[in-house]
Amino acid sequence: MLSRVANGLFWMSRYIERAENTARLVDVNLQLLLNFRNLNDSTLSGHWMPIVQSTGDEERFGQLYQSATGQTVSEFFVFNPQNPNSILSCIVQARENARTVRDQITVEFWQELNRIYLFLRSDAATELWKRSPYEFFIEVRNSSLLLQGLADATIMRNEGWQFMQAGRHLERADKTSRMLDVRQASMPENGKPLLVNQADALGWSAMLRSCSAWDAYKALHGSEVQPALVAEFLLLSEDFPRSVRFCTEQVNRALRRISGVNEGRLTNEAERLSGRLHAELLYTEPSEIFEIGLHTYIDQLQAKLDAISVAVFATYILQPYQPEAENELQQQEEQQQQSACGSPPAIPLPPG
Repeated sequence: MLSRVANGLFWMSRYIERAENTARLVDVNLQLLLNFRNLNDSTLSGHWMPIVQSTGDEERFGQLYQSATGQTVSEFFVFNPQNPNSILSCIVQARENARTVRDQITVEFWQELNRIYLFLRSDAATELWKRSPYEFFIEVRNSSLLLQGLADATIMRNEGWQFMQAGRHLERADKTSRMLDVRQASMPENGKPLLVNQADALGWSAMLRSCSAWDAYKALHGSEVQPALVAEFLLLSEDFPRSVRFCTEQVNRALRRISGVNEGRLTNEAERLSGRLHAELLYTEPSEIFEIGLHTYIDQLQAKLDAISVAVFATYILQPYQPEAENELQQQEEQQQQSACGSPPAIPLPPG
């Protein structure tokens, strides 16, 4: 597979996943405001600014807006083309990547991606956003889920599919950790968190809903929200498909299927980093996370996820340029090595 094609599929999948997660994050936090009383500028800024910080976009946001309110943060994350992580920007970039690898995806997948792209750029999207933000976010989320279903049902399980899987789950692991980091202000710097007040409990339950984890969490732990259990569930669950551990397992599996090596063997840096992170999460105890502090642990986790992404790019995408003379020299050296190893000389054909 061409490195250009692998790069297009990898980032197409990441941008679709990023758009969905942004829609989840903003939607749930808009709904959470309905449960607050005595809202003022300070309360609103304290509610919205951590969301901007969790995505790493606070510097860009500060250049565009004077304060963090529901209107400014929503506009920044939904329609602002100057924010490369806005929903509109993500879908535009996903479509552009899909266009460059059109022969690797199916007609059904392309049509749905093109449909949501045209919708977001239309007046109908703006009108729906003004009338009902909830319905607007449902449209974005449903389109992302439909694209995942179409990929599962129609795209062949070849190398391209594995790059899509690696991109999707790497992005999902990163965004799950960032959503969890939004609530770290209500956690102690070190040690296991104690019981939270009602406002914090609402915030933690909203964060679970932003990850579509509320029902799965209740099935295991009941309706009482305990921050320690929430953090453990979203980081270390082996069964929940949006947990960091589950996602890193899928990334590690996809990278190994691309290279064709089994567990216990390595062929590149991306496999080493993904395998090590998956092993760390597999054997990490929740108490170890809280000993160093949830925020510190998430910062370290995000750095490791970024390192995997960089390693994937260096291994499969950024191929070093070799001048023609160097290629000829390398071929000559390989032929000499083969001759030295006992390869039989070529038998000349008779003339005529």
